[in-house]
Amino acid sequence: MTTAEIQERILKLKKEKDFCILVHAYQSHEIMEIADYTGDSYGLSLQAAKAPQKNIIMCGVRFMAQVVKTLSPEKKVFLANGNAGCPMAEQLTREDVIRMKEQYPDYAVCAYINTTSELKTACDVIVTSSSAVDILKDYPAKKILFIPDCNLGRWVEKQLPEKEFKFFSGGCPTHMRVRKEDVLKAKEEHPEAEFLVHPECLEEVVDLADYVGSTTGIMAYAKKSDKKKFIIGTEASIVQHLQYECPDKKFYLVSEALFCHNMRMTTLMDVLNTLEGTGGDEIIMSEELIKDSLKPIKVMMGEN
Repeated sequence: MTTAEIQERILKLKKEKDFCILVHAYQSHEIMEIADYTGDSYGLSLQAAKAPQKNIIMCGVRFMAQVVKTLSPEKKVFLANGNAGCPMAEQLTREDVIRMKEQYPDYAVCAYINTTSELKTACDVIVTSSSAVDILKDYPAKKILFIPDCNLGRWVEKQLPEKEFKFFSGGCPTHMRVRKEDVLKAKEEHPEAEFLVHPECLEEVVDLADYVGSTTGIMAYAKKSDKKKFIIGTEASIVQHLQYECPDKKFYLVSEALFCHNMRMTTLMDVLNTLEGTGGDEIIMSEELIKDSLKPIKVMMGEN
């Protein structure tokens, strides 16, 4: 089958079988083309909750599918490729967090949404890269234990000097591969280009940016900007997507190391196999796990 034939089959089956397809921005472009919704993980979970379909396919990694199930427990949720995990989400366990809370009893535990549902049950509040500053600015606790991404945490800390932070030395292996030297080289090669970076990158990289923000934020900034050239400091797929959406602009990847193996696992055939019932991994979570992992998410949503 050709790519177009697989896509046509997917589009037909998702209507027949009442499926909504969520595609994270780091997926390949041919998968983006069959999506009902695209974007960051949390935004996709909100879209899934609003969608009329009773069945959801997440083209992303496991923690994303878990958040979808948490916000839409009445729906069947499938991860298109069951092997697609997130190294950052697996850096800490719930037991690790409990031990850290015992070590720092006067600190509120703030976890990045890029964590497992089990870990979330031991946390006080969840944040995304785009909401972290606003959420923690208004959060009543003055002392914050930020996990697992210390790079995102330190970026937030700089903007909230009134808060006291402690960090776990974790983060995204993909974003942490970028070095200051990569940025300086890219800027030398493309002196007219603005550097747009994700806050999961190292501090030495973020400090050189013209814009720092989430994946969705980076894409929105590039689309709206009057500038014509951009150096992209996040997963390589974003360069491709922006080239399609902004053919009059030029995009350059800051480092060839910015390829996420886990995000690239999912294929069109994985989506088709899930729809045909021969593949995919249904996300099964107990009522207790859903209830307990939802609590810190509700704090982020302003519902608690």
